[in-house]
Amino acid sequence: MVIKVFLATSSGSTAIKKKQQDVVGFLEANGIDHEQLDIACNEDNRMWMRENVPGEKKPTNGIPLPPQIFNDQSYCGDYETFFDAKEQNQVFAFLGLAPPPGSKEEDELLAIEDEDEQPATEGETDLHVSEDEEEEELNIEDDEEALEDEEEPITEDEDETEEDS
Repeated sequence: MVIKVFLATSSGSTAIKKKQQDVVGFLEANGIDHEQLDIACNEDNRMWMRENVPGEKKPTNGIPLPPQIFNDQSYCGDYETFFDAKEQNQVFAFLGLAPPPGSKEEDELLAIEDEDEQPATEGETDLHVSEDEEEEELNIEDDEEALEDEEEPITEDEDETEEDS
């Protein structure tokens, strides 16, 4: 499997150049086998890239900008999705590759697999409670406690009864 990066070598945009350098630099630094395909000088590369970027990933004008990343024929994503994967230590998964031994991504993958394999202990129903769910549960408990602590208001009938006593 070869990672294909579609680039524009003669782009006038410094933003596109920086994005292309970031992707290629990461691949080279991590020893990931890749091929750089120029869409500026090769019409076949440009047409292939445009035809193979999924419709939902194309911008409103319909023309995807480089860099576009593929694993052989499978679309991986554009720079933004690459960047997000990089920030989350998920680039190898993004590229459809196995993470190298000893990498953060492999450690996270192994931790997830270990977590999935462990049986639930008695009384434990959900190992994966998000922070939002946990916070919501705490808010519900606080609301219930507040209702229990609240004294009921005295009505007129009760007020007269207390005065008569």
